[in-house]
Amino acid sequence: MKRIRRSDKYQIELTIKEDSFINPPRAIQRSAVINRALKEFSADVEAIDEQTKHFVTGEVDLEIRTINDRTHTKLSDQEIMEDWQIPLMQRMADVICDTKGDILEIGFGRGISSDMIQDHHVKSHTIIECNEQVIIDYFEDWKNKFTGSDIKIIQGLWQDTLASTGLFDGIFFHTYPLNEEEYMKYVQESITFAEHFFPHASKHLKKGGSFTYFSNEIDSLSREHQRLLLQHFSSFSIQVVPLKMPENVKDIWWANSIVVVKAVK
Repeated sequence: MKRIRRSDKYQIELTIKEDSFINPPRAIQRSAVINRALKEFSADVEAIDEQTKHFVTGEVDLEIRTINDRTHTKLSDQEIMEDWQIPLMQRMADVICDTKGDILEIGFGRGISSDMIQDHHVKSHTIIECNEQVIIDYFEDWKNKFTGSDIKIIQGLWQDTLASTGLFDGIFFHTYPLNEEEYMKYVQESITFAEHFFPHASKHLKKGGSFTYFSNEIDSLSREHQRLLLQHFSSFSIQVVPLKMPENVKDIWWANSIVVVKAVK
């Protein structure tokens, strides 16, 4: 079975080799779902064409491919987080702090998002940070700004420490691959780097709690992304955040907007 969808700019061809593949009770049902899939894919292709007109050149940062352990590496401010992400951090902090409850932040970085979380006067703020140099260089001075606040730092990988932390009203996940293996597995082969954290986020949220993360989506969520979220969360909402991207951005992000996700337990 072969289906073709054409336009002036491209052609999409789907060939089904096994009769048992996508085989509902009636032929008209099969035709309908296949046509719908092709129509949606065609719409995605056209959206991608429009989106890429707004990309900046960027500089691909190959450093991650050569670092074997980022838990001890001393990083510059921009290597930890580039300034263009600051508006994104603000929206992410806003969506998980609306209850002003117990917040878990995975990745302290430069403390920018931690500032934003503290601005919401949350009940408690637990931070997991794997890079010991980041804690020495940034966290100790940062914490002194919030005397009297319930702030706890846990040094280590979230994979090793999360189980002992309990439940939270909000979880903020913004970290990076630690080595080439994680880069290939969780960046190149996943819909979003945070995908492997979804079940852990759900497990450590209170009922009704919220989870947010760097989405790797420009102006909507793909169906694959939505299905992954709904495996672990009862609902989600999104908002599109406009960005001012520098031409020499090193992060693997070149578009002028990004989707902020609020996934609810």
